[in-house]
Amino acid sequence: MEWTKYRMFLALLLVVTGSINTLSTKWADFMESVGLDGQKRHFVHPFLQASTMFLGEMACLATFKILYWYYSRRQDGSESQEKTTAGNTNFKALILLPPAMCDMIATSTMYIGLNLTYASSFQMLRGSVIVFVALLSMAFLDRKLRCVEWFGIIFVLSGLSVVGMSDFASGSSSEHKDTNSIITGDLLIIAAQIITAFQMVYEEKFVKDKDIPALMVVGYEGLWGFVVLGSLLVPFYWIPAYPPFSENPRNVLEDTPDGLVQLFNNGLLLLAMFGTFVSIAFFNFAGVSVTKEMSATTRMVLDSVRTLVIWVIGLALEWQTFNYLQVIGFALLLVGMCLYNNVLLEPAFKRFMGYMNRRAASTGRFARMEEEEAGVLDSQRADRATAN
Repeated sequence: MEWTKYRMFLALLLVVTGSINTLSTKWADFMESVGLDGQKRHFVHPFLQASTMFLGEMACLATFKILYWYYSRRQDGSESQEKTTAGNTNFKALILLPPAMCDMIATSTMYIGLNLTYASSFQMLRGSVIVFVALLSMAFLDRKLRCVEWFGIIFVLSGLSVVGMSDFASGSSSEHKDTNSIITGDLLIIAAQIITAFQMVYEEKFVKDKDIPALMVVGYEGLWGFVVLGSLLVPFYWIPAYPPFSENPRNVLEDTPDGLVQLFNNGLLLLAMFGTFVSIAFFNFAGVSVTKEMSATTRMVLDSVRTLVIWVIGLALEWQTFNYLQVIGFALLLVGMCLYNNVLLEPAFKRFMGYMNRRAASTGRFARMEEEEAGVLDSQRADRATAN
């Protein structure tokens, strides 16, 4: 695979914006602001944050429409040649409703979990999606896993276990989380990966071969997600909920007016939400583009790099203390992902065999040259003996 400038740009965009998205969301969870009742409290509004995420994805659809209009005005076929607009635009938008619903449920659940656990653990536990994608692929895509993929799954499960243990061994952190909150948060994040796996399998089965432009895929999924979740914010305003799942004055699942008041009473909180809005749009565009330009394998590996970035920044900001178990857990997760996505053993084996073949061929050439030289010498000796 050739790494062109465009592909390197997409890879960098994926890592940077993905890291910003998780860190800005967690930053918002850390902040306090005055709510509707005049009391200062933490910003615990996961469904409002998820709505902001879908609003950011919707911006991709608006961007696509603007770019398509701009290129089509040239009347030279640019709209079907430019990377951002090229592809199939004649499809039923409803085909993207199921993955949008999966994304909505998974994202909302993960944001609740992120509020209850650590940002680094949140990102590492998302690696469990590999396990569920593998199982669902066997069930719905009739896929058979190779031996190396099973080993990858074993490594991922081992890494997840170590990450889970590290949460309880973290000691002190600026968040002062209790054990029940951490367990609940971690389990919610893992449960969300099951929903995400359904989304990935659905997209592979029904969307992948349609060659839909990346901006349209992200945009329509954002549109459906925002419409449905935005509608659900109304009943959520009346459904009772209590800490740690809720920290608003009315003790309901989502108090949107209170969340909006908190946002506008704290400029940094508003900045964090804007970071979520902007970063998610670029992150999803980069993710879909990396899958189309390169492969889903490359996307998974880059996502591992994002995990490392989030972990390092979280330590630098003292959001949690250093724990060697997280290093071990991350290493096991990375090895598992590489094994599962075939970027470790088989490529290394092929390079080794290629080296050995080249070495054997080189040795063979030297042997033949020595034999030829020996033959020439023998011939010369025979000629001199004959002459004498």
